[in-house]
Formats: sequence, structure tokens, C-alpha cells
Amino acid sequence: MKYSKYSTIIIGSGIAGLYAALKIEQQAKLPDGILLITKSKLGESNSRYAQGGMVGVLKENKNDSTSSHISDTIKAGAGLSEFNTVKFISENSDKVIKDLLKFGVEFDRDENGELTFTLEAAHSVNRVLHSGGDATGKMIEKALCQKVSENHNIDIYEQTVAVELLVNAKDECKGVLVFNDLTKEYETLYSPVVILATGGIGQLYKYTTNPSGATGDGLALAYNAGAVMQDMEFVQFHPTALAIDGEENRFLISEAVRGEGAKLVDADGVEFMQKYDDRLELAPRDIVTRANFNEMMINHTDNVYLNATCINTQKLQERFPNIYHKCFENGIDMAHDFIPVAPAAHYFMGGVKTNIEGQSSIKGLYAIGEVSSTGLHGGNRLASNSLLECVVCAYEVADFLKNQPLNAPKQIDEDIKSIIDRYTEDIESDEYDVKYLREKLQDIMWTYVGILRDEKSLITGLEKIDELSAIFPRTSKCLSKAEYEFRNMLTVARLVANCALRRKESRGAHYRIDFPNTEEHTTHSCLNKKEGDLCFVK
Repeated sequence: MKYSKYSTIIIGSGIAGLYAALKIEQQAKLPDGILLITKSKLGESNSRYAQGGMVGVLKENKNDSTSSHISDTIKAGAGLSEFNTVKFISENSDKVIKDLLKFGVEFDRDENGELTFTLEAAHSVNRVLHSGGDATGKMIEKALCQKVSENHNIDIYEQTVAVELLVNAKDECKGVLVFNDLTKEYETLYSPVVILATGGIGQLYKYTTNPSGATGDGLALAYNAGAVMQDMEFVQFHPTALAIDGEENRFLISEAVRGEGAKLVDADGVEFMQKYDDRLELAPRDIVTRANFNEMMINHTDNVYLNATCINTQKLQERFPNIYHKCFENGIDMAHDFIPVAPAAHYFMGGVKTNIEGQSSIKGLYAIGEVSSTGLHGGNRLASNSLLECVVCAYEVADFLKNQPLNAPKQIDEDIKSIIDRYTEDIESDEYDVKYLREKLQDIMWTYVGILRDEKSLITGLEKIDELSAIFPRTSKCLSKAEYEFRNMLTVARLVANCALRRKESRGAHYRIDFPNTEEHTTHSCLNKKEGDLCFVK
């Protein structure tokens, strides 16, 4: 098996991974260089689908303040947001966004050249920056991809899957083993620093706004390596995905459309949010999602509608060009027609437990972006805080690493050798219908571990996940990227369902029909892997 060594390895090419690579290259001493790994092509990630924007508490926005943003974030987080984390990220947003501008990132500006801010749900003031109207993630990623591609100190592996972290007997991560899906070859990569920036888990669900690659890979890698995981039960469902099937995911109708005045209505055009919350369409996402879902159940329909006809046609076309075009492709003129929308899995608040510098419980293993759980989002992410967290934490991990020795390990122990040996052995080559199995898992998660949960549904979901595991017994070496993804999906699905079963209350995005109240005193749910069993830890 081929092997290589690097000073830093970053797994994932979304905004968090790209920005981390650029900042580490800019600041740290790298005797063995940087490697950026993506299982698809550079530029294809969950980040590029982020429409609404990025929170920016900027000094030039006189109507805003860090105290206001902190308050909004904590309220949305349903009692689980960590105050110091929220405060730090809010206070550093101005610095990091100004730094992004230096890398060629552009945000929309008004006719005077001033940055423009929009309003989204649960924000008390206009503070959300956007780019390309409603293509913020795509535009940021495009700029960062160009800079990474031009940087000769950053190597890039495309079409490459990280299959197992190399953790020694001292619980130190010394690299990662990868699989190239085109050549079907493995490679051992040694490094003192491995950064997970692999995104979320949306593809575990039948309906999601996430692209096909959002299969929880980094979460499975970290859990199997023994890292502490946090708040795995908190899956955020976006209330307004375009309710038209035919693709691998559902197109997101950004919250910003409601921020500009669009209303949720039934088929007759009757507004209904007043029945659920005084903040109406701009209530936190979990409330709006459950309201939409409830209306669908009451009326036995597959969707509700978003009425954006109150917004000026020119403004719709200029502010939401991608949404307008997508609707038009599907025979909907959003200036005159109702838009059919329904909830879909969107964002994962849980993840690898880290501090603000991305450090996990395993030395040498870091996680940033959606794969991590810093305590910023708590039980329910505030709109557009995700991209802000990506860049602040990427900035901080780079700042931390500039003072660390980044020499690749010269020796490995028997634990790491045994990991490598497992992937040199032949395995039975029976072909599994991964597409069928994946769809079965997505149905199970949507039906039993979805928007509304109870003990019976969660136990049933776990039983059905175990049945799928029996059909697909691969727990280590697999034959393809699709098999590795499904292996990871099974691992993460079981974690989400188990943690949802154990949290006997309703909080934020986690809603238990059998425990509808929120407990007065609660903590994060943390767990790690010990001798093959789930074990809650402090």
C-alpha cells in the first residue's frame, strides 16, 4: 500500500475546509505541506447550497450589536447554546468576514457600495450578508476554491474517501487511511493533524435539502475512532423546501423569502402561522417546521404553500434569482403563484464535541463546520449562523496550529498497523444493492426518527436499522465509495436514533410527542464508543 506524509490533512472541501487550508498555509510552518481531500470534485459540497447568507455582526451595521446577536442565538438554541462560544463567534465575525474579502469573497452591496443586510427568522435586526442574491454559499465557495487551486502548497485529492482514522494506543490521531474510488486503491496518509470538515447528515432522510454527499462520513470516522460526540439527536428540518421530487434532494426556498414578507398559506390562500406563534413566519425554524407539518397532517396533503406574491416582481428576480429560476423551471411564477413547500432535513446541530479551535477529545483530531458541535447552535440553529461558525472556527484552528510542531509522525504502533492490515486483506465480493438499501434507510429515518418522535417510533426505527445492518454486514473494508457512504450512514443513523430515545423531553428541533415538555435542568448528551457499546460521558 502506498503511503504519504503531510503536516496537515483536511477532509472535506466545503467552506470550512477550504478556508482552513488557506489560513493554515498562510500562518503555519508546514515542512510536509497540506493535503485537502474531497470524495467528489473540488467545489461540490453542502456549503454551495447555502442560499440565505452569513451572519455578520459588522461595525458598519449601526442597528446591530454583538449583544443582540448573542441574545438571538441563545434564544433559538433552546437552552443548549454555550454562552462563551456564542460570544466569541459573534465578536469575531467582523474580523473574519473582512478577512474573507481579502480572499476574493464578495457580498452584495447597494448602489452606494455599502454592504446590504437582510432579515431572517428569529433575528431581531437585519444582519445577514448575502452574495449573488440567493447563492451565498456557492459564491463564497467559488472564490475560496480558486484560491486553493492556485496555491502550490496545498495538494488536492479528489474522488477520495477517508475510510478510517489512524489512532494509536495513546488515543492520538496520526493520520488517515483513504480509498480512491476511481482507481480502487488505498493509501496511508500520516500527519500530526487531521481536520474533519465533512459536513452533515441530510442524506439520512427521505426528504432533504442536502446534496448526495451529506452522508455523515466525518461523524462515523470520529465515533469509530473513539471521539466524544455531542447532541446527536438534534436534526434541524427546514420548513420550506420546494415540494417537488425528481432529484437527489429538494431545492431550498430560503428563509430570506419569508424575511422579505412571504406568508405561509394553505391551498386556499389562508394564512395559518398565527395559530402557532406570535412571530408568525419568522418564528424559529423548529416551530415553523412543526406548524407546516401539522397543517399537512390536518389537511392530508403533501405540502403547504408559500405566498410571495406580495413582494415586488423586480425585487424577487433581483434578490432571489436562483429561486425564481428554479420555480419557473417547474412551472411556478413566484410573483403570481403559490410555491408548494414542505419540511426537509437541513442541518445537524450535533457532532464531534470540540472547542472553538476545533480540538476533539482525541489529540491531533480536529473538527470544524457542521460535523462539529461547539455549542453555538444548541438545540436549534439560528438562521445563517452556520457559515459564520465555519469561517470563525477555521480561522481559529489555523491560529492555534501556527504555534504547534507539524512534523509528520516517524513511527507508528501496533494499533495503527492493525488498522492498515485490515484494509490489505481481501473481502467477499458479493455486490449489494446500495441504492435500494440507502432508500430503505432514508424511509426509516424519515418515518421513525423524523420531525415528531416518540418511544415506540424510535425503538421501531432502531430495530429496522439493525435489520438493514444484518443485510449489509460490512463494518470495515468496503468495495466502493457508495458502500463506504452507506456504512457511515448506518453508524450515524443508529447514533441519532439512540440519542433521541434517551432524551426524554422536547427541546428545539428534538420533539417527543410522549414527552412534550422541556425539562428545566438539562445538559448536552455526550457519548463515545467503548467496547462496541454506547456510553454516556460527562
